[in-house]
Amino acid sequence: MNETLERWSTRRAFILAVTGAAVGLGNIWRFPYITGENGGAVFLLLYMAFVLLLGLPMMMAEILIGRAGRRSPMQSLGYLAGQAGASRHWRWLGLFGAFTVFCILSFYSVVSGWSIEFLVAAVNGDFVGRSATEIGADFDAFLADPGRMTFNHTLFLMMTMLVVAAGVAKGLERLNNLLMPLLYLLLLVLAGYAATTDGFAPALAWLFLPDLAAVTPLVMLQAMGHAFFTLAVGACALMAYGAYMPEHQSLSRAVVAVAVLDVTVALLAGIAIFSVVFAQGLDPGEGPGLMFVTLPVAFADLPGGPLWLSLFFLLLLLATWTSSINLAEPMVAILQGWGLRRKAAAAVVGVVVWALGMLSVLSFSSLAESRVLFGMNPFELVSSIPPEVFLPLGGLLIAIFAAWVMPEETSRRALDAGPNGFRVWRALVRWVSIPLTLIVLLAGLI
Repeated sequence: MNETLERWSTRRAFILAVTGAAVGLGNIWRFPYITGENGGAVFLLLYMAFVLLLGLPMMMAEILIGRAGRRSPMQSLGYLAGQAGASRHWRWLGLFGAFTVFCILSFYSVVSGWSIEFLVAAVNGDFVGRSATEIGADFDAFLADPGRMTFNHTLFLMMTMLVVAAGVAKGLERLNNLLMPLLYLLLLVLAGYAATTDGFAPALAWLFLPDLAAVTPLVMLQAMGHAFFTLAVGACALMAYGAYMPEHQSLSRAVVAVAVLDVTVALLAGIAIFSVVFAQGLDPGEGPGLMFVTLPVAFADLPGGPLWLSLFFLLLLLATWTSSINLAEPMVAILQGWGLRRKAAAAVVGVVVWALGMLSVLSFSSLAESRVLFGMNPFELVSSIPPEVFLPLGGLLIAIFAAWVMPEETSRRALDAGPNGFRVWRALVRWVSIPLTLIVLLAGLI
């Protein structure tokens, strides 16, 4: 139960690490298509409101537990529960969080492997002159090829676990310091290119001029769920990072900075994507296929299209890489808390995640018709239940622990926002974030 000796070396390193955990498929793949399906600006407006009311207070709750405990998620929860005179069974929440990210990382690695395939194809100019039907058929053929899928899944997971095995300072921090600025540079370059297309003005209008008549309960639920999902709340990854937080860093300021950076990625990606989509007269509400079918078609016929498409898939690969590294950390931290050395813990996590991921790989071929539970194949199961049910359930329990169970003085000291800041945060968590998270959870269960 000793405190962790590892720390982020600077305040900037902590902010980049948490941003790396938050920025990933949710910002660059899911945000554009879910925005397209839910009316553009209306969804964006609601999403940003729920980031403030739901995401920020919940992020603070999860990070402050790690900061107060200075241990792995399981050990921090058990230690702080003991301080409060509460049941030490709260520590199992840390294990539940690790199980959640274990499931998520298993399919995340598979989907991220798609970006490797598409990056190579874009660099080779394979999309030039191809129709959406032809690209869609090639994508389906790739999904049905377990050999290619396995190779990309394995390569991506090896890239991830090698960085995690190197440790906080030499692995996670060094890569985040390199890749996060590069990610933002690529986004700015792509958004700058988008500004030269005919679709730029229509994209801005569609993203920033809301039609309030389009607000529906379903759109509100989608915005609420995405605000929760995109900030990486509920899986104890942020708790693990809170344990490494520098002593004198302002938690509230750091979390606000992360939220701004996270939303900025989504906005820049949306501008880049929808400008190209509108320039080509395509449908912004294409759904999940927007990234892997519609965009290659849209970019291919524009001046310099193969180059810009290559940069876009490089951006997607970098974002998913940093995010997966940060997803793996809480699992490794828990195994370290049980006595394993970091490299051994990373190896164990990598092998087990790879094995579960193979079920997702085969879900597009030999296991496509295997409806293992709730009428879903393995990929559908792990890509829906953990993000839609486990994450909000974990987030709900984390918020209850931080706002109702932890000793007030311990929470106040870890938040480090002053008496008034602490009161505002606790009121938001207790009476706004927890009810909203419960709604997200119930929506996932229905």
